[in-house]
Amino acid sequence: MRLTTKGRFAVTAMIDLALRQHTGPVTLAGISERQKISLSYLEQLFGKLRRRELVSSVRGPGGGYCLAKPLEGVSVADIIHAVDESLDATNCGGKGNCAEDQRPCMTHELWTSLNEKMFDYLSSVTLAELVAQQREKTGAAAVLHDERPLRRVRRPAEDLVAA
Repeated sequence: MRLTTKGRFAVTAMIDLALRQHTGPVTLAGISERQKISLSYLEQLFGKLRRRELVSSVRGPGGGYCLAKPLEGVSVADIIHAVDESLDATNCGGKGNCAEDQRPCMTHELWTSLNEKMFDYLSSVTLAELVAQQREKTGAAAVLHDERPLRRVRRPAEDLVAA
């Protein structure tokens, strides 16, 4: 039993997104560069996260992704489940047919109980907690710095005043 890169990368990318979304949509290219995760892999993960309504996408220039729910409303279990990650310590995938005679093996209950404990723990950890931990470790100013160049959008009213 182990958590694969799919689940670990999804959680990491969601923390990165949560840390930076206050300035607007966050690009996958930015997350890819900062976290050293393949852009095409992130695109696959964020497609799943979007379908599970954990993130929303903004198209066009200045577009990217934003969280679709409050930080406190997203657990690590939600993220892992959204990307189809399985946390199963049993040998049978939880079906109970692990022994040769298709019955549960001697340790089936042990591994099933471990699955429940892992799920309970990951359900109790929110994205808000992970973001707070990250800010404590690195300092809010360092984490929140965005490398994108600022773009000024001119509004029609400014054109009239300037003329």
